[in-house]
Amino acid sequence: MSVRDGILVGMWSGREVALLRIVAQGLAGPRRASPLEVVRHLGAAQAQDLPGALTSVALRVAGGTRAGVVAALDAGELVRSWPMRGTLHLVPGADLGWMLAVTSPRRVHTGGARRRQLGIDDATIATAREIALEVVSGRAVSRSELLGAWSAAGLGSHPQAGIHLLGQLCQEALLVLGPMQGTEQLIVLLHEHVPEHHELDREDGLAELARRFFTSHGPCTERDLARWGSLTLADTRVGIEGARAHLASIQVEGTEHLMAPDLPDLLAEHRAQARRLMLLPGFDELVLGYADRSFLVPPAHAEVIVPGNNGMFRPTMVKNGVVIGTWKRPSASRPRFEPEPLGDFGPRLRAAAERAFAELP
Repeated sequence: MSVRDGILVGMWSGREVALLRIVAQGLAGPRRASPLEVVRHLGAAQAQDLPGALTSVALRVAGGTRAGVVAALDAGELVRSWPMRGTLHLVPGADLGWMLAVTSPRRVHTGGARRRQLGIDDATIATAREIALEVVSGRAVSRSELLGAWSAAGLGSHPQAGIHLLGQLCQEALLVLGPMQGTEQLIVLLHEHVPEHHELDREDGLAELARRFFTSHGPCTERDLARWGSLTLADTRVGIEGARAHLASIQVEGTEHLMAPDLPDLLAEHRAQARRLMLLPGFDELVLGYADRSFLVPPAHAEVIVPGNNGMFRPTMVKNGVVIGTWKRPSASRPRFEPEPLGDFGPRLRAAAERAFAELP
């Protein structure tokens, strides 16, 4: 491999890209020391399914456990909010403010039509804000308590109005989903739960978001970043130019892909680990973090991963940089771990899947 005009020259097949991404995401090679370090590295981790998100983060921590991720939520090191794509993510608590300043204006602007459908206007949001400050100040409350207070005040007759108001106030950096109470995540005021915040102006924030995304998800394209961060293409390019000094460029099928400069060396060192069979929760960033998933998920099998294209991603089995099946956790009706392969699945692969399941956090 050589460098020519700032581009790493080499053979970059789709399978090689998938293996590079596995290492970049921390699923092979050195693990990070804490849940905070994992999520800071990723930039954000999709957390629509909170139990799956706890597992996704713990998989990337040295000796990680789901309890350790819960402890980071309780301490305010991590929070859950709607920073991008209208979807819940885990984010470092101290970074949420500048990240929202970069990603949320476009989301708030494009959400106007939906607010009108739900009967939510500026006055409704202002009243919801006042009630939230009164109800949540100095304590953590359940979602049902806050939404109940809004309902009692006559805010929104539509069944989805309450959750939309919660998302709106989270995007304003007023509220956040923070500490856990059993299996429920409670709502707190961001400035109370996370008293210290990092501050970046918009241009620096775009550059930092780009740097984190490409070093943790690369190799990937500007289109991947634009989709992941809910950014315009213009803002995406501002971020890339601000981060480019920290990135390496490669060409894959004639398109520029960016990544951490040391990533090929890390893959060379940990290739065997990157190729092993691993089990991922349904909404893991390795699957969800890209506009084009074809390097990991064969297009013929996309329907199996997301049945009916309904946005609900099934847990996956990955081997040698490609999804080879899905899997189900044990339950009352299914007392054993169930792999659901997409092709040949002999005794050796089944044994590897059983080991991977036994090693899940």
